[in-house]
Parts: sequence; structure tokens; C-alpha cells
Amino acid sequence: MKNKYLIVWILLWAAFGIACLPESGQAKVYIDIDAPGFQQFPIAVCDFQNKKPGTPPPADEGVVVADHIRRFLDLSGIFNILDKKSFLDGVESQTPEVIRFSDWSVIGADFLLRGDLAVGAEGLRVESRLYDVTRGQTLFQKTYAAKTGDLRAVARAVASDILVALTGDEGDFSTQIAFVIKKDARSDVYTLSYDAADLKNLTGHQSIVAAPRWSPDGQYLAFTSYKNGRPEVYLRSLKTGKERKVSAFRGLNLCGTFSPDSKKLLLTLSKDDNEEIYSLDIETLTLQRLTRSFAIDVSPAWSPDGRKIAFVSNRSGSPQIFVMDADGSNVRRITYEGNYNTSPSWSPRGGRIAYEGLINRKYQIFSVDEEGNNLIQLTFDDADNEYPSWSPSGRQIVFSSQQGSKSRISIMNANGLNIRVLKEGREQMVMPAWSPRLK
Repeated sequence: MKNKYLIVWILLWAAFGIACLPESGQAKVYIDIDAPGFQQFPIAVCDFQNKKPGTPPPADEGVVVADHIRRFLDLSGIFNILDKKSFLDGVESQTPEVIRFSDWSVIGADFLLRGDLAVGAEGLRVESRLYDVTRGQTLFQKTYAAKTGDLRAVARAVASDILVALTGDEGDFSTQIAFVIKKDARSDVYTLSYDAADLKNLTGHQSIVAAPRWSPDGQYLAFTSYKNGRPEVYLRSLKTGKERKVSAFRGLNLCGTFSPDSKKLLLTLSKDDNEEIYSLDIETLTLQRLTRSFAIDVSPAWSPDGRKIAFVSNRSGSPQIFVMDADGSNVRRITYEGNYNTSPSWSPRGGRIAYEGLINRKYQIFSVDEEGNNLIQLTFDDADNEYPSWSPSGRQIVFSSQQGSKSRISIMNANGLNIRVLKEGREQMVMPAWSPRLK
């Protein structure tokens, strides 16, 4: 069994220029996805139709945009996407549109999305209409303008509006996942969009790279790199691509998470001959030491309100999750089940901390409240499930899995249900970190 605790350190909606033109007032919240008895809501998404038959858009664009919407909604973990082969009602354009709600109700749909698209001199214009099948009501009708070919961007905007109309929250559609891909003895940070598209090599260090961390304002990505032969912390501007070294002390330099205001970065440093936790002001590079213990203290994560920090320490004899106040005071242990718990990640909604723990010789994902109560095991399979990171909505968790020769980056609902694989391969993929919502 690897000693991951001691070697862990070795190891963009607006980008498309979419304009959304609402044609109705703000919708009320229709479904409570935080209810204890939550079940996925059945939705039928029709292929979008050509609004101007005399000037047809490129072939299958209506099918493609609908497929993208289905993909986004499916990844949210909230919806049961009905197979379009089961649709009884036709999808031909009618003016005004007539919906036979009974035909949609009989196949089990609670909600229905229909739409049209047209290509003009100014680009693509898409109209979407969301219906409540049970009540026979229109929930919203909106028009979107974009450059021709920006179908994923249109689909992302539509999916986000569906989620806002039904839940009051825009979801995680405009986010990315950063993670490390290890190739032989080298690794780099890659990013992947929410719908598993646009895989990019972000760092290009071709060295040992670890622990990517997004700033909450979306401006920076911090990470540790052995680019110069030793572990150093870099800050990369996501706007310009420029990198600057912010921590290069003797020994270990490993980054934790940013403060909620993005002005400080937590670090684990061994410059004083023991792994301790520090806070770094990223503008002045001023350090504040937070822990003073004979033990190893690593993996610090700020709470969403900035008042507390979760971290890992072996001061009790084995790696466990602890919480302290942001100034390093009032340290208390919160995990007692299992003898190896690490990689804490604080929910953006507050209250709960996800982490990985060793059970039956496998790493599984757990969550617990900040007082150490209400422990929940979230994964149960035969893989090593590691490095949990919460989505901005606080309703999903991304994590990495290793089973045999296969490595995966997956997301699941915060209750452990509806696990979806984003990327799978034979190259080891680890340390995923969920971005803030990127505009």
C-alpha cells in the first residue's frame, strides 16, 4: 500500500460571447433538490427545429444543440433525460405552438424543452421554451444570440437557464476541472470543461507537478512544480498565462487553497525542519505561520467564510482531519473513524468537509460536518477514490479513481449518488480541483 500521506508532495460562459435575451419574468423555484427524498426529475429535450425553412441552418445543428443540452443536464445529476425515441408528440414547428401535454405526461416527463434556431447575417439565433408538463404551463421562453457554430455555448446558456428556473441556482455549467496527468516520471496540470470537452495542458512543465488550486475570483491557478529540480509553488494568471514563483523555501513547498477573497494562499512548508501550515499574502509574499507542532501538518483548506481552516495532521498518531480558526488557534480533531484520513475539501455552502479515508485497504470518499458529526460514506466500490473537490454550487463533488490499470476523473452528487465519469484512461489522473464559475 502506498504511503500517500508522505509522498503527495512529490507528485473558461462568456468566452463564447453569448448574449441571452430574456423574454419573460424571473421564474419561481419549482423543485427543491436539497430535500432529503430528492429524486431525479424526468425531462424531455426535443431536437431544435429550423425556424426559417427557406434558409436552413447547417445540417443537424438542431440535433447537436439539443444533444449538448442533454449532456449538460445529465451531468448536473438532477435530471433523468428521457430517450427521444419514446416521444409521442411531434416536434414540427407550429405558430402558435400547441403542446399536447398528455402525450408528454404518458411517457413520464415532468418538464419539456422545445426550441428553434435560425441562421442570419448576424449569426445564430436560438429560441428555447421550457414547459411544466404536470401543470401545463410555460416556465420560460428565451432567445439567445451567438456566433454561428457556437452550439456548446448556446446549450450551456440554455441548460443554466433551465436550472435557474427550476432550482433558483445556475449550477456548475460554466466551470472547469483542473487535474494532474502523470506520464511516466513527469506530470502536468490539465483542465477539462464541465461537459468533458476542451482538454488542455495548462502548465507544460514536463516535470513533477502537484496540487492545482483555483483562486475563488477565477484569476489564478496555484500549483507545486519540480520544474527547477525542487518543489516550488507557482501562481499562474489564467488571463495572461504568465507564471510567477511565490514560494521557494528550503525543503517542501506545497500549496493549499486560497482564501475566499483570493488574497492569500495556504502553504505547507518544511523550511523550519517540520511540515507546518502557513498563510501567504500573494501580493506582498508575507508569510504568517499558523501551526506549531512536532507533528506533520499538511493539506490546509479554507472554509468558505474564511474563519476556519481544515487540515491533516498525524499529531494524534495517524493522519486525521483537524479544524482550526484562521489564525491557527482553537485546533480540534473532527475525524475518529479509520486510521488514515486526508485531502479535506470544504463545501462552498459551508457546514461539510469531504475527505478521503482508508477502509478495507481502499481509499473512499467521506463527508462530515465541521464539528465531526454526521459522517457519511459517499463511495463504496473497489477502486481507490481520492482527492475530493466540491463544485461551486456545493451540490457535486469531483474525485479521482484508480482501479487496476484504469484511472478516472468522476463527479457525483454531494450525497454520493449519480456518479458520472468525465475522463478515463490508462495514464494516472489525480488531484482534481473544481474551478469557480468562470465568466
